[in-house]
Amino acid sequence: MLAMQHYNSSGIIAPFALTNHTTMVQVSVIEAVTHNVTRPSKSPIAAGLTMTLGIIFNVVALLILAKAYNRFRRRSKATFLLFASSLVATDLAGHVIPGSLVLRRYTAGTGSPIDPTANLRGDPANPDASCLFLGGCMVFFGLCPLFLGCAMAAERCLGITKPLLHAQLVTTARTKTALTLIWLLALCVAFLPFFSLGAYTYQHPGTWCFIRVMEDTKATDLAFVMLFSGLALSSLAVAFVCNTISGITLVRARLKKRSCSQRLSARSHDTEMVVQLVGIMVTSCICWSPLLVFGLMSATRSYSGTLSSDKDTYRGLMVTGVRMATCNQILDPWVYILLRRAILRKIYRITKRKASLKGSMFRSARWDLSSFENSEKKNVTKI
Repeated sequence: MLAMQHYNSSGIIAPFALTNHTTMVQVSVIEAVTHNVTRPSKSPIAAGLTMTLGIIFNVVALLILAKAYNRFRRRSKATFLLFASSLVATDLAGHVIPGSLVLRRYTAGTGSPIDPTANLRGDPANPDASCLFLGGCMVFFGLCPLFLGCAMAAERCLGITKPLLHAQLVTTARTKTALTLIWLLALCVAFLPFFSLGAYTYQHPGTWCFIRVMEDTKATDLAFVMLFSGLALSSLAVAFVCNTISGITLVRARLKKRSCSQRLSARSHDTEMVVQLVGIMVTSCICWSPLLVFGLMSATRSYSGTLSSDKDTYRGLMVTGVRMATCNQILDPWVYILLRRAILRKIYRITKRKASLKGSMFRSARWDLSSFENSEKKNVTKI
């Protein structure tokens, strides 16, 4: 007989005796569990390629925005471009820093520690430094783009609906102050676990860290998840309302057609910016909503003790959610690359050309048909 210690589901160590056969079975099970936990969910090549593409797209978008900012430095669009450049720069940093940590774990082949209880079921107040840093980065770089998108939508809404008030209130200095406050707010939220409000821990399959939502969730963890998800979803909601108001105002102005040519040029710039804001908002909603909703649902069920039966399902949902959130930092730059006024004009001209071509073909076919019918009628009359 051999005395061993066993970790049960509640984390209590219970001593019990095992035979040699049972010991071999127990060791095999532990090895199998360790292999399954440590195996990365996708290859390092795919992760490295995704990270490289994200860096390239963000750098290209940043160069486009920097060039546009130098051209429109003294116009109302300069504020929007300053916000947009800050958003892309934040996306770039949020793609490189956490991505490097995750890629290092992929390449090292350490999906999680050898002992699965070391990080996933250990003391949440004492995770290792890399987990704390990665978890804080996930929260900080998750909130910053949403806050910036909300601020950009509010700034454009004020500029379109109240241009005179916008000219008085919004300056470059105040815009930089607002950017600093946004980054500080996101940083304060990310630092809350260091003050015992919530905790960061490794998430399945052990290659990334986030708020503790799957196991041993406490009231502080639930409060932290609700704060994070609430701030993020509120930012999306405010951006939706502001973009809707801006869009309706621009449509009404377009229908009235009472503005001078200079005002029409300004409206054209406003339309371009609102289209880009709508693209940012839609991309953020699609990419971030799954992680926000699944994280909140997981924490709620884990805190109430009803998650055990669906734990594997929610682990898969969380992995899917974080992958979609990562895609946001890759897709955001394409909003500025594709939804520029020059590109939109080309798309409009191509669409108009195809529509006119189809219309001319339809009119030609209708004329041929009417000509054929008239000739048939003449032949019948002659007979």
